[in-house]
Amino acid sequence: MILLRNLSFGRNGQLLVEDASLQLHPGWKIGLIGANGSGKSSFLALLRDELHAESGDLELPRAWVLAHVAQDTPALPDAALDFTLDGDTELRAIERELAALEAAHDNDHDDQRKSLRDDQRKSPWDGHRVGELHGRLGEIGGYAAPARAAELLYGLGFSDADYARPVSDFSGGWRVRLNLARALMCRSDLLLLDEPTNHLDLDAVLWLENWLKSYSGTLILIAHDRDFLDAVADHTLNLEQQKLKLYTGGYSDFERQRSAQLALQQSMYEKQQREKAHLHSYIERFRAKATKARQAQSRIKALARMEEVTAAHVDTQFTFRFRDAGAAPDPLLVVHDGRAGYGEKTVLSDIKLTLRPGQRLALLGRNGAGKSTLVKLLAGELQPMSGERVEGKGLNIGYFAQHQLEQLRPDESPLQHMLRLFSRTREQELRTYLGSFDFRGDMVSAPCGRFSGGEKSRLALALLIWQKPNLLLLDEPTNHLDLEMREALNLALQEYEGGVVLVSHDRHLLRTTADELWLVADGRVQAFDGDLDDYSDWLARQRSAAASAGTPSTGKQARREDRAQATAERQALLEQRRSLQKETVKIEKQIASRQSELALLEARLVDPTLYAGDADPALAQTLLKRKTELLRAIEQAELRWLEMHESLEGLPTI
Repeated sequence: MILLRNLSFGRNGQLLVEDASLQLHPGWKIGLIGANGSGKSSFLALLRDELHAESGDLELPRAWVLAHVAQDTPALPDAALDFTLDGDTELRAIERELAALEAAHDNDHDDQRKSLRDDQRKSPWDGHRVGELHGRLGEIGGYAAPARAAELLYGLGFSDADYARPVSDFSGGWRVRLNLARALMCRSDLLLLDEPTNHLDLDAVLWLENWLKSYSGTLILIAHDRDFLDAVADHTLNLEQQKLKLYTGGYSDFERQRSAQLALQQSMYEKQQREKAHLHSYIERFRAKATKARQAQSRIKALARMEEVTAAHVDTQFTFRFRDAGAAPDPLLVVHDGRAGYGEKTVLSDIKLTLRPGQRLALLGRNGAGKSTLVKLLAGELQPMSGERVEGKGLNIGYFAQHQLEQLRPDESPLQHMLRLFSRTREQELRTYLGSFDFRGDMVSAPCGRFSGGEKSRLALALLIWQKPNLLLLDEPTNHLDLEMREALNLALQEYEGGVVLVSHDRHLLRTTADELWLVADGRVQAFDGDLDDYSDWLARQRSAAASAGTPSTGKQARREDRAQATAERQALLEQRRSLQKETVKIEKQIASRQSELALLEARLVDPTLYAGDADPALAQTLLKRKTELLRAIEQAELRWLEMHESLEGLPTI
């Protein structure tokens, strides 16, 4: 297990986490959440031994193999498939040793053909070692490794033709996907992922979600996609106010538990404040009277001993709204018999689309199908190759795309960006507006070149919203945004009265914002009859059809058969592990529920009104009896929980 004991760490002199103590058990899938800058990535760096603790201890099993996604990828000449295979370091080491032995054996045969002298050098060929290496290669599924690597690349959006392309040919976003494939290729015990969905489209997000569900090791995942966290994580680790707190369940479970705890904490705080006020009042009235001096002194001591309960605290939420755009044309925009593409290449044809005020449309489709091409056509950045694109009179488009972040001037501050575009607006009004996007204090005047991706996205959204658009074209607007900012955008879009065309991999945003789903596939754009679950099924059918047609392929049927055999061997062990993990999660939820009830019960038992003269004495006895039952039930559940984890730790690593 991973053990934190009184752990404190920070960066650049700033303390991020203080006095954290907790245990993370093998097989857990942990969603690590917290505000941007709170220390999530630093915690992963600590686990990778790239950052040292200020104090306390962090213990990991020495035998564990750790995998993570590299931040940078040099322009290597290696083929994409080979680069991915390099993620399995043991496999590559075996292949190198086998190649060296084979080469030495071939050289020895050449020497023997040249001379039959008895003093010829002894051959380094070691048949026993070769047999051992081939045996180990079979144990780790090495013969099926190219098929596994191809499956990873295909799931992340690469085509068959991409497998042989050198890494240097790919753009930055695609290199991030290659790094992710390489990390997944590693047969790891601990997998660390820092916002892996940022550069993925919805298709790849759904594939990665399913892959991580079947991952048998321990996973620590930083993500800002609540649906993704709910589907993958069985525990949530919240980093807030320099504290790490562990919750059972996904993000939605965390929200419910934290809300209940905050409500209880606020209730206990208010009750304690009333008790303190009463004690202060008594002390002030009677401390000077000789007959009451002893009682007053005892209350002063009681006040000093009283444990301080802090008020429930929730960080300030982002709050912003789209400004009223006024009257809008109807229709806003019409594309009739449109054809779009680049140069001589047609990407989409026969486009028929009419956008009206209040219409909320989300685009679905596999990577490379043409979603961004369609959005560029609607935005006017791409002219139709044929057909018509007709704007309504008074159309004001607000277009957000990731490449627009690069157009921000790195030497200018958020305030300078606003003043340059809207020079007639009072500076204080712009400062107040930027504050709603969390640009406060010195940050509002700081050059944006040093900003993170999330901060640049917030600035781009602020600039867009101020322009009062009546048609929003949003291409992956949530990339780099944290959960809090995503929720603010979600609420603002729900109130927005203009037209919306949205491309996003955030299913929560799609479900709560879009009224219509349109599918971009096979060079066409058409309404999709179904919801996101139906779209997931459609993708599964597409993958199945592609697989039966030989996609993805490695060119070797034998490798596919080896892969199937390796999968069958792992399946029984995976089922056993899942069964134990399922029962463990069930027990943890029972413990959490009973502990919440116990906390409420204890708060009730310390209430003086329960023991007042007119109170029912039987009620106190009933509450005490229930407390005893809860303590016994919690103890039994914890013992069972320990048994489950001993069984899990006894299973071999796959």
